[in-house]
Amino acid sequence: MATPYQSAARPVRLLGVASSLGAPIPGPAAGPRALQAGDLERALQRRGIRARWHSLLEVVSQDPAPADLPERLHATGQLLTELADQVAAIHAKDALPLVLGGDHSIGAGTWRGLARALAPQGKLGLIWIDAHLDAHTPATSHTGNIHGMPLAALLGLGDPALADIPGPRLDPAHLAIVGARSWEPEERALLESLGVRIFYMPEVQGRGLGPVLAEAIAHVRAGTVGFGVSVDLDSVDCARIPATTCLVPDGLDPQALADALHQLRSCPDLMGLEIVEYVPERDVDGSGARWVAEFACAALGPTTNQLRSRENAYGAHNYAPLPVVFTRGEGVWLWDVEGRRYLDMMSAYSAVSFGHGHPRLLHALTEQAQRLALTSRAYSNDRLPLMLERLSSLLGYDQALPVNTGLEAVETALKAARKWAYTVKGVPAGQAEIIVCHDNFHGRSTTIVGFSSEPQYRAGFGPFAPGFREIPYGDAEALEAAITPNTAAFLFEPIQGEGGIHIPPAGWLAQCADICREHQVLLIADEVQTGLGRTGRLLACDHEGVRPDGVILGKALGGGLLPVAAFVADETVMGVFRPGDHGSTFGGNPLASAVAAEALALLTEDKLCERSTRLGQYFLERLQALNSPLIREVRGRGLLIGMELDTRRVNARQAAESLLARGLMTKDTHDCVLRFAPPLVVDEAELDWAVKLVEDCLEDLARQNAPDPAPL
Repeated sequence: MATPYQSAARPVRLLGVASSLGAPIPGPAAGPRALQAGDLERALQRRGIRARWHSLLEVVSQDPAPADLPERLHATGQLLTELADQVAAIHAKDALPLVLGGDHSIGAGTWRGLARALAPQGKLGLIWIDAHLDAHTPATSHTGNIHGMPLAALLGLGDPALADIPGPRLDPAHLAIVGARSWEPEERALLESLGVRIFYMPEVQGRGLGPVLAEAIAHVRAGTVGFGVSVDLDSVDCARIPATTCLVPDGLDPQALADALHQLRSCPDLMGLEIVEYVPERDVDGSGARWVAEFACAALGPTTNQLRSRENAYGAHNYAPLPVVFTRGEGVWLWDVEGRRYLDMMSAYSAVSFGHGHPRLLHALTEQAQRLALTSRAYSNDRLPLMLERLSSLLGYDQALPVNTGLEAVETALKAARKWAYTVKGVPAGQAEIIVCHDNFHGRSTTIVGFSSEPQYRAGFGPFAPGFREIPYGDAEALEAAITPNTAAFLFEPIQGEGGIHIPPAGWLAQCADICREHQVLLIADEVQTGLGRTGRLLACDHEGVRPDGVILGKALGGGLLPVAAFVADETVMGVFRPGDHGSTFGGNPLASAVAAEALALLTEDKLCERSTRLGQYFLERLQALNSPLIREVRGRGLLIGMELDTRRVNARQAAESLLARGLMTKDTHDCVLRFAPPLVVDEAELDWAVKLVEDCLEDLARQNAPDPAPL
């Protein structure tokens, strides 16, 4: 039986063609062999593409002395005839050819061969992404320059050595050129007279490459049975990719091109991809080869459905993710594998508070990864002490115990509280109790789910550890009533995030602090989601001027790059630990420490707490001003906001999926609340865009879920 991997998509066959017929330098002829040696095949395989090399074609004679033009054209024509035959053969085996140049003259063979293979079913369409129009001929060009002949040859024009390669001529009505910014007047006049659709660079810059490419795809698909895409690296800004033939400035941004090419994944009628003009001798830092791989992976990688099928087949079903597969993030934006862009309103539950791929955090990560990543805590490293000092000083506590995840930090706090109760408070051995709140969410270990009030989190996972008492959230009197001489600690969330963005009554936390102090009970705040600026203060407890005895941190501490968490407390609590009491192989590793220290520096230097206060208030007021019958309440603090919906009309999961389809990523909780927690680096314009999108979404949902009319 075929596995999802085996049936995911057509296999890809790499075909290199070492040609430099029209190039002003011989360099691109070396490109295919360099890409083969650089293991392009493995790079594609790592991204889920069933790729392998088919062949590498080269001109028989590699005489360094330039031959006369007719001889060069004849030799190239023979080479491209063989190329056309091999492309047709690859297609016949139900594989997709990835043709690598060489200069762009190889296009005369690639697409003539594919057009021949498709001819029994219909016509081939073609998208030509290039700085040049590639259509002048000796008869129409005032310079006589042969460079760019392939497009003319595909239309049946120019020298017979290329124009007469066996196969149908392309129909200019099914041809689109994207990104042109350098041409001779004659070739532009020729192509426009034939009706070729040309998206010149000013149009691309004005509309964006993604929408332009989408229109180009629609154009070449109309009336064809399949289409191909030819990417000339000359189309890209030479300042970003200098490893190309003609260094024409002001070209396409390579990342924008990669993002746009992702659209091709969802096109079952994509029949071939061609990438040309890679010049290895100019690729000093290897960026050119990396971009070739990135363009190929963007276009040919697995689709959303194929990847979700693999995840469903090989992964445990402990999540029910929304129907999207992300491949890239930058700042507050995410891109899926089909090239669609989304505004991130989740921040991975605050783990991405600094935005996706923050340059300073990436630099800290890569620099440290090249030096030292892990030794275990059996030894000291030179990064952990600096991070611990910065964290403790920033929060005003004596010591910090580093671990990996928020769950581990909660477990650490529980162990500290119990041992403190026995060694300091004098609670009898095995009798310590910890008070928690209804609707809490502190993690998913068996200990933690044992004191959860959510039935699903408990079902099937007992027996559970004793020693926990549950009280209503926001009820100080209930806390005092629950305290006994054996009570070690009160564990709470300043704002219940998973519980539905529940904010306790004003003054509740200060009352709890007084009660705990009076009864010698530790006050331990779980600030895994709310800490480090999320609510507009360094800690959410700061809103009431409360200093807990211990603070649990995670999520944002890792800068969105690594799992980093910590339990922070004074020596009176932390001093109960002795060597061997608690530990973690990865906790406090130098790589995590370097990233966490830089994240803490960013938090203060960029004044992200103040930014969260200002923009959070703005965002909250804008959302509260929405007039929708579906909204019951909008509540929050800083950039942690919940929108409670009327579940008689619509549930939050349905709303989250509707927002996702519009380009906004959020998540539901408890069926009734939508969470809005963007990275702290979000700006006002992006929040305005989000509000308008939410408004439009709710209007549509209200119409779709209108209440039944009252009976007459």
